[in-house]
Amino acid sequence: MSSPLKKLAGQTAVYGLSSMLGRLLNYLLVPLYTTLFATGVYGIVTELYAYVTFLLILLTYGMETGFFKFAQDKNIFDKVYSSILTSIAVTSVSFIVLLLIFLKPLANVMQYGDHPEYILWIGLIVAIDAFISIPFAKLRLQNKAWKFAALKLINIGVTIGLNLYFLVLCPKIAEANPGSVWLSVYSSGIGVGYVFISNLIANILTFVMLIPEIFNVRFSFDKALLKKIIIYSLPLLIAGFAGMINETLDRVLLKYLVPDNLHPMEQLGIYGANYKLAILMTLFIQMFRYAAEPFFFNNKNESNARELYAKATKYFIICGLLIFLGVMFYIDFIKYFIDKNYHEGLKVVPILLLANLFLGIFFNFSIWYKLNDMTRYGAYLAIFGAVITIVLNVVLVPLCGYVGSAWATLVCYFSMMVLSFYWGQKYYKVPYDLKNAGFYFLLALILYVTSIFLRPDNQIFVYVFNTILLLVFVSVFVFKEKAWKLLRR
Repeated sequence: MSSPLKKLAGQTAVYGLSSMLGRLLNYLLVPLYTTLFATGVYGIVTELYAYVTFLLILLTYGMETGFFKFAQDKNIFDKVYSSILTSIAVTSVSFIVLLLIFLKPLANVMQYGDHPEYILWIGLIVAIDAFISIPFAKLRLQNKAWKFAALKLINIGVTIGLNLYFLVLCPKIAEANPGSVWLSVYSSGIGVGYVFISNLIANILTFVMLIPEIFNVRFSFDKALLKKIIIYSLPLLIAGFAGMINETLDRVLLKYLVPDNLHPMEQLGIYGANYKLAILMTLFIQMFRYAAEPFFFNNKNESNARELYAKATKYFIICGLLIFLGVMFYIDFIKYFIDKNYHEGLKVVPILLLANLFLGIFFNFSIWYKLNDMTRYGAYLAIFGAVITIVLNVVLVPLCGYVGSAWATLVCYFSMMVLSFYWGQKYYKVPYDLKNAGFYFLLALILYVTSIFLRPDNQIFVYVFNTILLLVFVSVFVFKEKAWKLLRR
């Protein structure tokens, strides 16, 4: 493996360490939530965190990628950083002010009139997340992956600890000793609201820990420079916002599209819980993106840049297929991470795993418009996907509930991937190894179908058989790609 790809793999591993440990720890909250909350109550968590992703895109408005683009020039690094940070701070504070003014009517429209505080807490979480995204981007650009990882893990650890304190420990203390001092900040009436309170406190702590990183540059606001950055970044806002429609609109629309007699909030809770079972694919994509975006920009002037991008994409696809097989081969074990009342939704897990793999491939294919300052195409692609998402959800959800949402997600990401590849080869041709990619996809599909139709009756034999199938995929990769040679390069 060439040195730049080794560096990419190393950075991905470090980001993956924090993301994997953090997500796996955070994932332990899923069985907690599905045990403590009825499906309809867990639907509240699923829905409101879907709004978080929309709002975070809106409040960062493409500035992370804009920072990576313009901060390459070391002579203006401080100006770029401080100008972007100032802009994000102003918009985040303005957002909170507007939220406070319109909180009551907004809560009523969202059908949370009895709990407007949920909306406020979510808003504060997003505002802080948006602001600290730029210091975190600075850590990524400066290759401070370990510091990035440590701060992310602390945030997640605090969130988990507070969830356990408020949702598990406090109720037990209240039952055994109602006058305990440990209950001074606890109210049983808040209930599911403690999910959001825990996240908010963790974000505040992360902001405090990032203060040295925020102020260790010479602040110099440059209005003209900021205008250039915004012009570059705004199409990414549209792309990101439309992308979030593709990623999360299904969880927003389910409540409104599922007929009342089919219990929409219960379906939303079941869908949200099973979406979590696809977490390994989502996690892999996230940790790759953390490392890949700086990698793509840092290597754009190398003579072999396009070959590097092609190889990175090939290995990404192979790893993604390995994750797909790993999850589906051991789904009989993995399913117990959510309560049995949610198991009826397991049928959407393979659909969502493949959908998210296509999203990751789309991300790899789409580097062309960022490198060529053609970010408007990112907006076109995302809007194209958003139209597919909306239309298919409106058509399919009333017919087959949350399963329709899963298929809409798959079709959306596959279509975006194909269109991005077509445009990318037209404007920035990269020699992707499509023949090999197709071979590995076909192999993974054959192995998955084999595991279904030749499934042994004994559960132990199921695990043994599926492990053999997984080893077949790994062995083919090792011998076909001569993996032992790649590690020595």
